[in-house]
Amino acid sequence: MPIRAGVQEVLAWWSPDPRGILPLDGLVVSRSLRRSCARYEVTIDRDFAAVIDACADPSRTGRWINRQIRDAYVRLHDLGVAHSVEAWDEDGALAGGLYGVAIGGLFAGESMFHRGRDASKVALVTLVSVLQANEAGMLDVQWLTPHLASLGAVEIPRRAYLARLPAALAAPLPPAFS
Repeated sequence: MPIRAGVQEVLAWWSPDPRGILPLDGLVVSRSLRRSCARYEVTIDRDFAAVIDACADPSRTGRWINRQIRDAYVRLHDLGVAHSVEAWDEDGALAGGLYGVAIGGLFAGESMFHRGRDASKVALVTLVSVLQANEAGMLDVQWLTPHLASLGAVEIPRRAYLARLPAALAAPLPPAFS
């Protein structure tokens, strides 16, 4: 997250304690979300730049993605490390999505957005199903928000997070991200 320091922005690194994760067997999918899943076509890495640009929309409150961060993640995507999950509406318009970094079985979610009802949640449902293929997979959401808690995310102490991290990193990269 950029912090103003004089006239330059300094890029800060965060390691929250406690850490938010979404247990892969703990995703809460309501009946209405199940119905929403049928309304969208979901793809992986079809339009990474459009997803990060939507997440960086200046009209969003709490916006933290500036040009440097955007360009860095696009480069990580070009290198096969950062990935997006997109939800497309029946007209073929990007309705929502998310992006993050995948290393082995770890997916570190960075940001999500929606323009259509439940579209980012539908992308999350797909991401969890992709990660469930890895026995040691882990979905890192960084901070627990009320929205993520409603979907099953929980907080764990940094010590517990760091204890789980080696197995997640050693797990194979899900084929959907290859």
